[in-house]
Amino acid sequence: MPRNPHAIFATVTVSTLLLGGFAATAAQAAPVKAESLYAPSALVLTVARGEDPLTATVERAVTLTCAPTAEGTHPTPAAACKELAEVQGKFAELTAGPSNRTCTRQWDPVVVTAHGVWQGKPVQFSTTYGNACEMAGNMNDNAVFSF
Repeated sequence: MPRNPHAIFATVTVSTLLLGGFAATAAQAAPVKAESLYAPSALVLTVARGEDPLTATVERAVTLTCAPTAEGTHPTPAAACKELAEVQGKFAELTAGPSNRTCTRQWDPVVVTAHGVWQGKPVQFSTTYGNACEMAGNMNDNAVFSF
């Protein structure tokens, strides 16, 4: 073994490059397996008491996965996924309908949120209603937030 420190460094560097090249070649040769042919759609949906989604007290929360099959802790995942697909994941279209209920003007705010991924794209949605009656009226009995 040479006693010259530069020669030792060169030997170690060449060995590392050769081994590193072998490791990269071996890794490239391994076939990559796709976990799914579907873009991920996995969400956490909540209903909470309060004005601000960051500080509201969560009363109910469910998970919803829509691809490749509808599943999760949501009570009707297939119906919820179908509704989301119909509006292309635009939660505002599900929650902004005209109210079909007569509600009191009591201020007891309710916040609904959706966080996660819809067809591979990040989702962060929240909207606040004056009270539970107003929320139910604006939802028009949609399945997504019916839990």
